[in-house]
Amino acid sequence: MPMAAADIVALIEEALPGAQVEMRDLAGDNDHWAAKVTAPQFTGLTRVKQHKLVYDALGGRMGGELHALQLTTQAPT
Repeated sequence: MPMAAADIVALIEEALPGAQVEMRDLAGDNDHWAAKVTAPQFTGLTRVKQHKLVYDALGGRMGGELHALQLTTQAPT
């Protein structure tokens, strides 16, 4: 069963307080998402570490309930 955008946003915002999350459905099927996450926790981290924080927030749902997530991360400017 696909994962709704609101559920993805809620998990990320819960794990990364102050994060701003923008979601886009890439295929119109609620199963292939693009997310742009801007979070203060990303300041000073490499892109790999930023992405790891997001994947950790999703709690192992990647590859199962959440099939595909194109991820863009950045610290606030």
